[in-house]
Amino acid sequence: MNESLFAPGYKSVPYWWERTPRPELPQAVPPARAEVAIVGSGYTGLCAAIQTARGGRHTVVLDAEDAGWGCSTRNGGQVGTGLKPSFEELAARHGSETAGRILREGHNALDWIGDFIASEGIDCDFKRTGRFRGAHNRLNYEKLAKSLENQPKGLEVEAHMVPRAEQHGELGTDLYHGGMVLTRHAALDPARYHQGLLDRALAAGVEILSHCAVTGIDSAGEGFRLSTARGSIAADDVIVATNGYTRGLTPWQRRRVIPIGSYMIATEPLPEAQMDRLMPRDRVHSDTRKMVYYYRASPDRRRILFGGRVSLSETDPRIGAPRLHAELTRIFPELAETQVTHAWMGFVGYTFDKLPNLGRRDGIHYALGYCGSGVALSSYLGSRIGQQLLGRAEGRTGLDGLRFPGRPYYWGRPWFLGPAIRFYRWQDSL
Repeated sequence: MNESLFAPGYKSVPYWWERTPRPELPQAVPPARAEVAIVGSGYTGLCAAIQTARGGRHTVVLDAEDAGWGCSTRNGGQVGTGLKPSFEELAARHGSETAGRILREGHNALDWIGDFIASEGIDCDFKRTGRFRGAHNRLNYEKLAKSLENQPKGLEVEAHMVPRAEQHGELGTDLYHGGMVLTRHAALDPARYHQGLLDRALAAGVEILSHCAVTGIDSAGEGFRLSTARGSIAADDVIVATNGYTRGLTPWQRRRVIPIGSYMIATEPLPEAQMDRLMPRDRVHSDTRKMVYYYRASPDRRRILFGGRVSLSETDPRIGAPRLHAELTRIFPELAETQVTHAWMGFVGYTFDKLPNLGRRDGIHYALGYCGSGVALSSYLGSRIGQQLLGRAEGRTGLDGLRFPGRPYYWGRPWFLGPAIRFYRWQDSL
């Protein structure tokens, strides 16, 4: 390992935690009962809790770690529509009408989160920056252009192509063959956003118990009993909001969610002129590779935050950091000597149909599986599952009633990731 890569004072924690440390909540015992118990205190769980508490239900949120310890405060803060499958893929599976409803929910989520942040007054550096999606070869540039010309009616997005000759106006690199700008995509500080949700949940009367892992959920009469290390709690309704941290507590969901490690680094502060040359438009960035890398400037435009999936199961950020730095340098060769001040990782929740899923199973509500693009979707669908629990019509979504597929011989350990990732890397190299 190249120790010179790491700056003095390097930390293996998210860069976002510098400005927004993990919240210190009272280490209370669970109340004897609640009307709603929510497992997971990330975006999904807190948005659901805000809905149920404001709807008059006594709501308790339980988490095995600090509130928001998972990917809600570890992500890159890139905000988009989030849905992976194309209209053609979804139409082949579900028919054109259902495909349109599903994809429209991605648009709804992107619009919703901006309106929600504004109406709640959450200070999280939310900005509609637009996204530049680089084409990693000429063929993919042509595919992007064709997709823009043939957008399904009613699902059009605001976007334009940037040819390679004009690429430096978007990004200071010669690696890509041009790309597409999606103008409605946005950025935020994920930890600040989570803190805003936490504050509003607490203000609504939600009880939030951190370091209070739920070890069992059992049916009890017309409701449920949740066991924890600090005692049990009875609840009329339960919401599971664990996404990439779904474990044996809920075996049915675990068989349908694939935990995939996502890794990030933050560079040391860069000169203002260099940042203006490398990222002149302050957009969020990704590319057309199967093994996606995503990056942006920090909200103060002093650093580059760079992320991707560079390991199958490694949890030590110091091992993932050199791999990310090598990819960063491939895009921006002038950063070869730039040091890393922070490196971290977290688990995103993928699904076999590449769609988020929400619904109810054995009386337990759930929303999870955002496939690595969950800032808007998890917040939006968390709110919707909370509204569904309350029986409100506005909780309905285009994802309701979809089959949540699993795979034979999958019990939560993704043995198939190795071959899949090697295949995707081979595709990217062509």
